[in-house]
Amino acid sequence: MAAVTIPNAGTYDLLVDVGFLIDGFTLDDPVKGLLDSPDYVLDGSTSFASVAEGTLSVSVRRGRQDPDDVFNAGTMTFVLNDTLADGVFNPFDNDPTNPYYDQAQGVPGLAPGRAVQLVRYDGSTPEPLFTGFIANYEYQFVLGGLDTVTVMCVDNMYRLTTATISAHNPTKQFTGARINAILDRAEVDYPTGAARNISTGTVELGGGGNYSIAEGTNVKAYFDQITNTAERGRIFIDREGVLVSQDRIGITIATPVVTFTDSGSGVPYNDLTIDFKADEFVNYVSVSPLAHSTQVAQDAASQATYWVKSLAITDSLLDSNADALDLADYLLVPEPTPRFTGCQAWFGSMTSSQQDDVAVLEIGDIITIEKDILIGGTPTQRAESLSIEGIEHRIGFADGHTVRVYTAPTVLAYELILDDPVYGRLDENNVLG
Repeated sequence: MAAVTIPNAGTYDLLVDVGFLIDGFTLDDPVKGLLDSPDYVLDGSTSFASVAEGTLSVSVRRGRQDPDDVFNAGTMTFVLNDTLADGVFNPFDNDPTNPYYDQAQGVPGLAPGRAVQLVRYDGSTPEPLFTGFIANYEYQFVLGGLDTVTVMCVDNMYRLTTATISAHNPTKQFTGARINAILDRAEVDYPTGAARNISTGTVELGGGGNYSIAEGTNVKAYFDQITNTAERGRIFIDREGVLVSQDRIGITIATPVVTFTDSGSGVPYNDLTIDFKADEFVNYVSVSPLAHSTQVAQDAASQATYWVKSLAITDSLLDSNADALDLADYLLVPEPTPRFTGCQAWFGSMTSSQQDDVAVLEIGDIITIEKDILIGGTPTQRAESLSIEGIEHRIGFADGHTVRVYTAPTVLAYELILDDPVYGRLDENNVLG
């Protein structure tokens, strides 16, 4: 099987590591043992097999829908048509011609724990949309109908949800150093090098004493504690399978990578959600570091206009009262503000270059969403620059590809340009690059 072209969307491939060389020359094999075969060569070259031609649909979910949510493991689910594939996805099919069955070891290659990757081609360049491993196969055999296999996959964040930490007292460290130290521990043993992209962090975490880590502490839960009570950044697995830690979300020096619009000047969208709710404001915040005093930030005017709506962080890993007060100020949002929270676009309404740009959108990217709104009978465009917090792909191999992104507010800063009438002004949004 090989990559397939999806109508109005592009060329895709779905690759599974079957655990053995699928294109290696094999003596006495009626198929793989043919001399001068272009498909089976000496030593072979890959253990990844394409299942794209037998795929009916794929759905991918990564990230979070709301900036106050935690980042859970990314997931991908795909459905295979085993009837169309003549039963080769059946784990009991050990026929020598089955490309997914390991004859040498007598085991199916399509099995839980195998690496998996969904890619879309930008020209001749494969761009991953999801990288992870298979968690479960569900076979449905229908008498007189289609036999299908639903394959559920997760990314490497799942690995952190099943790992625990031995009891120890960490030293005082910036958040990035603490994350790397946990990943390096023998009982966690997370891959190093290119498998990680860990930012330094903006605040220090306490060490020893009250900051000791108890035996059996879950790695994912501890990283959530770092994110929620101290750094307020992001920890997630990107589309290439890399564990990414990003610093506190604040003013961003970045150019939006895609503009979604309903006016025809950018990427067209077919669905837009706008939130304007009480959950969007907090006017009393208390942050209590584990070894320091509680710090409070509040807005009296907001409390008088609405009511006291509070947020309490009681187990902060921060090492100082100053950092705790900064975090309280950061979390203070005195006024509810309407914003664009989700945007959906169908590849069939995009140009090929727009499809290439939208396909590779990543968590943390900055986008712009524009909406024409009637104000006093006059069309008025509202534009918001937002960060991507979550991404969903829904792909029907017979009918197309839809992407939905979930967003969070962000503030863009621009490089200061001398003598420019806009970018030459001295203010908080024009900064030295």
